[in-house]
Amino acid sequence: MAHRIFTLSPGSTSTKLAVFDGTEQVFKANVQHDPAVLKTFARVSEQKPYRVDTILGLLKENNIDIASMDAFAAYSGGLVSTPGGIFPVNDKILEDCSSGRLMEHPAILGAQIIGDFAEKTGKPAFLVNPPDVDEFDDVARVCGIKGIYRESHVHVLNQKEVAMRAAAELGKKYEDCCFVVCHVGGGLSITAQKYGRIVDGNDVLNGDGPMAPNRSGYVPLLPVIKMCFSGKYTEDDMKKKVSKTGGLISLLGTDNMLEIKKRIEDGDEWAKLVYENFAYQLAKYIGSYACVMEGKVDAIVMTGGVSNDKDFIENIRKYAGWIAPLIVYGGDFEMEALASGAIRALDGVEETKEYTGVPVWNGFPFEYKD
Repeated sequence: MAHRIFTLSPGSTSTKLAVFDGTEQVFKANVQHDPAVLKTFARVSEQKPYRVDTILGLLKENNIDIASMDAFAAYSGGLVSTPGGIFPVNDKILEDCSSGRLMEHPAILGAQIIGDFAEKTGKPAFLVNPPDVDEFDDVARVCGIKGIYRESHVHVLNQKEVAMRAAAELGKKYEDCCFVVCHVGGGLSITAQKYGRIVDGNDVLNGDGPMAPNRSGYVPLLPVIKMCFSGKYTEDDMKKKVSKTGGLISLLGTDNMLEIKKRIEDGDEWAKLVYENFAYQLAKYIGSYACVMEGKVDAIVMTGGVSNDKDFIENIRKYAGWIAPLIVYGGDFEMEALASGAIRALDGVEETKEYTGVPVWNGFPFEYKD
C-alpha cells in the first residue's frame, strides 16, 4: 500500500496542510488561526499548542487521525545554512527552531508541530529541502563591497521539486542534469541547478535579481542611496520598496496580472512596456545563469503562479528559448514536494541527512584583511 503522508506549512495567521496517499493528495486545508489570539503570545514558539489544537480540531472534523500516518513532513525555517536534502527532525532542529535565535517567524513552527505529532504517534518526521538550504559555489558569493556576500535565499522546496520533475520528464536523474529554474510568483527566485545542487541564485530576501510582482529586484545603487538620505523616507519605507511594494506594484500600482493585461488590451503603452520588461529582466538572468553552467543547460524550468500566463512564457521563450527548451509547471508544488521527499526517505530512495547545527558557510577565513 502507498505511504500515507501528512504535510504542513505554517504561515502568519494560517497553516497549510495536506494528506497524501502516495503521491495522490486526498485532503488539503488552510487552517485559519485567530489573529487576536496569536497576538497574545510573546514569542512565535509559544503559538505551538494553540496551532496544534486548531489543526487537530479540523482533522477530527474530517475524520482524519494522525495515528494513521506513516510519516510527517513540514516546511520549516530557523535553521543554520544546510545542504539540500531530507532531514529527520532531531533535537538540534527542535532546539534551533524553538529558540527563535535565528529568526522569529511562523516558519519556525513547522518542525515543532510535526515533531509533536511524531512523538505522539511514534512515526518519523522530516524536513525536506528547508528554506535555509545553501549550496552556492564559493565563487558565487563574492560581491564588490567587502563584508557583503551573497547567500542562498530562494524558494528551495518548489525549486528543487520542479527540477526533479523536469529531470524525470527528460528521462534523466536530477543529479545528472543542469537546469535554470525560475519560480515566478509574488516573489521571484531564479537558480542555476547543476548536477543536483543550487550553485547560484538570486537572494530574494535582500533585493537581488530581476524584479518581481511586488519586489524591486536589483536597481542601480547610487540613486537608492540618495533616496535613503533624502529625508523623505524612513528605513522601513525603503525596505518596503524593496520587498513589498516594488516591482509591478511600484511601476503599475498593481501586481494583478489579469488587470495589467486588460490595461494592455485597452491600449495602455506604459503597462505594455513594463509587462515586456518583466520578462526581459528575467531572461537576462536566465542567460547569466546559463553562463554559470558553461552553456550546458538541459532545460529552462518555469514554475510559480505567473508561469500560468502563456503570454509571459512566450516572452521568456522569445528572449531565452535559444538557450534550452522551456519546461513549464505553473503553480506551486510545496505540499507535493514535502510528500514526495518523505516517501523517498521511507523507501530508501534518497539517504537522509543529519542536521548538526553547524552552518555550511560562515564567511571566508582566507579573505583579504585591511
